[in-house]
Amino acid sequence: MDNLIRFEHVTIFQDERPVVGDLSVEVKKGEFVYLLGKTGSGKSSFLKTLYGDLALTTGSATVCGYDLINLKQREIPFLRRKLGIVFQDFQLLGDRSIYNNLKFVMKATGWKDEAKIKERISEVLKKVNLDGKENKMPHELSGGEQQRVSIGRALVNDPELILADEPTGNLDPATSEEILILLKNLCDSGHAVLFATHDMLVYNKFRSRTLTFDNAKVTENN
Repeated sequence: MDNLIRFEHVTIFQDERPVVGDLSVEVKKGEFVYLLGKTGSGKSSFLKTLYGDLALTTGSATVCGYDLINLKQREIPFLRRKLGIVFQDFQLLGDRSIYNNLKFVMKATGWKDEAKIKERISEVLKKVNLDGKENKMPHELSGGEQQRVSIGRALVNDPELILADEPTGNLDPATSEEILILLKNLCDSGHAVLFATHDMLVYNKFRSRTLTFDNAKVTENN
């Protein structure tokens, strides 16, 4: 299945108000797609529909093989295992090490074998350039390193699709560029990335396919 996302004539509602109207879009494996638009333009609402946090009722919509229009509550955890989600504010557990932050997510998504957990955490930390930091606590890391842990956490289940919601919003320009390069490189190994931002400095560093959200409409530029 090349299309990880396929929306046809979908309207997204937030508190019964349409925030995105008549959206038709496809995203394939290995694509990097910016979601541009000011705060409140519908970017985050779109992402929330993809991980089952915001129900859809119009049109047709699939993500990673799941029908979002008819999505059952019990299916949402299985859908989320196919996704990696990266937030602006890291959302790390401050009372446990980096290793245990990743292990917590793995246990919650069904990993049981301690040796396999250890092996996968090692692989992921190498991928985000944090090998050797597994015993550090979040407060001992810089903001950029914490965001790389967050990306590593998103990668533990080898997701088909990574949803990054303003992942550089709390970072300085140089660190933002590092995070952007890391996410773009993940596309080379087959992941698709949706990168929501309103930071034009980040966007102008590396141009790519773009969905622009404005006044409940989405326009596309390649």
